[in-house]
Amino acid sequence: MTFTSNPLKVISALFVILISTSTFAQQDFQGKAYYQTKTSMDMSDFGGRQMSEQQKKQIQERMKGFLEKKYTLTFTQTESMYKEEDKLEAPGTGGGGRGFGMMSSFSGGDQYKNIKDKQILEDQEFFGKQFLVKDSLSNLDWEMGTETRQIGQYMCFKATAVKKVDEFDWTNMRRPGGREDEKKTDSTATADKSKDSIAEIEIPKEIIVTAWYTPQIPVNNGPGEYWGLPGLILEVSAGKTVILCTKIVLNPAEKEEIKKPSKGKEVTRAEYNKIVKEKMEEMSEMYGGRGGRGGGGRGN
Repeated sequence: MTFTSNPLKVISALFVILISTSTFAQQDFQGKAYYQTKTSMDMSDFGGRQMSEQQKKQIQERMKGFLEKKYTLTFTQTESMYKEEDKLEAPGTGGGGRGFGMMSSFSGGDQYKNIKDKQILEDQEFFGKQFLVKDSLSNLDWEMGTETRQIGQYMCFKATAVKKVDEFDWTNMRRPGGREDEKKTDSTATADKSKDSIAEIEIPKEIIVTAWYTPQIPVNNGPGEYWGLPGLILEVSAGKTVILCTKIVLNPAEKEEIKKPSKGKEVTRAEYNKIVKEKMEEMSEMYGGRGGRGGGGRGN
């Protein structure tokens, strides 16, 4: 973790941290932060010439549920639970073909973090099977800047890091031969490119992450997998996804118990990715080049 220049701002930030830490240390507090996420996706090259603009527009509408989500982060000094808010699908927007079924299978479930034990657990259902993905928290090498910004009533500081991208992170997917600026980024394909639209998706190996955190809430936590800064992370820009905190409630009247998830077959992230890859290859062989191109059509 490194600081950029401008010592006056750094000293000011440390002063805010000391005051806030002293205040929060006096009580066994709990907080709840509400986030909304939005992932941008360029559909201009999707489906190639075989798909009309009208079809692309229809797919974008159907994908809106995957691209825009709402979450709650319930947190203490050492633990947190990150959950997607339940919502009803509009008629005709669910399912929608093999591509959408596969995409929904990449959507993560409830995510538990223990900052003290450096542990992360995630409920994950994949093609009807329940998994408990268990791993150590990966710590980003944050470069802490002095740039400040107000988010709601909280003063926030900027931090940046380079993050390795999970090979099945659909939010950063793109098609080969896309924009010029994307061609310059080293990338890897998730499966055999020659078969269908799912197999032709590429994921970049690394992305730049920009986070805004507030020392006024001195917890070493944030939305999703993000953590490791001296204050709650209120906003994250990572690749094509923006995560923004819209509301914070500290010490609610009714506190919510944070329970470790325990259901499902326990696997590491690497083991889970291997299971997903094998299933994708199986689906690719089963459907050949037919699926994904003609009818319709991947998660958070």
